[in-house]
Amino acid sequence: MGYSEVRFPEGSRFLVTGGAGFIGSNLCEAILGMGYKVRCLDNLSTGHLHNMDSFIDDSNFEFIEGDITDLDICLKCTEGIDYVLHQAAWGSVPRSIEMPLFYEEVNIRGTLNMLEASRVNDVKKFVYASSSSVYGDEPNLPKVEGREGGLLSPYALTKRADEEYAKLYTKLYGLDTYGMRYFNVFGRRQDPDGAYAAVIPRFIRMLLAGERPTINGDGNQSRDFTYIENVIEANLKACLASHEAAGEAFNIAFGGREYLNDVYRNLASALGVDIEPLYGPDRAGDIKHSNADISKARELLAYDPDYDFASGIALAIDYYRGSLSGVAAECD
Repeated sequence: MGYSEVRFPEGSRFLVTGGAGFIGSNLCEAILGMGYKVRCLDNLSTGHLHNMDSFIDDSNFEFIEGDITDLDICLKCTEGIDYVLHQAAWGSVPRSIEMPLFYEEVNIRGTLNMLEASRVNDVKKFVYASSSSVYGDEPNLPKVEGREGGLLSPYALTKRADEEYAKLYTKLYGLDTYGMRYFNVFGRRQDPDGAYAAVIPRFIRMLLAGERPTINGDGNQSRDFTYIENVIEANLKACLASHEAAGEAFNIAFGGREYLNDVYRNLASALGVDIEPLYGPDRAGDIKHSNADISKARELLAYDPDYDFASGIALAIDYYRGSLSGVAAECD
């Protein structure tokens, strides 16, 4: 279960792009804790130096401030690297609708730069962040790889393009690539602030502050919320996957389904507050329901997630109570 038994050859070196971000910093921390060397590339546009506080002084850690849109930087960062965990990207469906050209430059060209640099420098495995948004308007549940619909946002398009480029790099150049189709990841270090903050940390922050969160739509939309530890497991196990599994994309989730109204009520109850939410319009480009079939990842990656929504959300609440203690103290 999990990734506690995962082992790599002694002296293995990892590159985590976006390593100062939410998912990236958790990957860096986990790999360093296993005793391996980690290089982080991040331009700090959405990541934060404080996310690396717990390991920035680790002798096995190297931080390079730079941008994946710079091919020379990508080539430099992949020198001597065995495994690339490519997390750097701009997220948010609604923001991508406002900034399509920027998303193309960062999410598509940046990923292509990383693929090319990894090919040139003979990286063993290239594991990259994709998204459940690639399923678009395909209505059936659960979501199954190979059964995708029409895309609903520029963000989703960039992730679909990344998958196609990765597949080509495996087919044409023999670079083993593995796409991680994340389903609504949450957990420690996820930023609760900003207009495009993910729903769980935003709800928690506002409830702790005694404010009324806004739920987009009627709250009856459902999501397969995925705790960060499951995502770490998937990335590490993909680094050990067979060549036969390369060139593929995999659903990375727990395989559950939670409705936003229920999530909100559970969070309010756990935090001991009685605040009714506000309801706003649906967000453009959003999928109504999301639930993953993870059988492909189980079979080909040996992915076996430990954390369901209930156990993950309890850990997330504990984390935010601590990190937002000043706010929490005002409300307790």
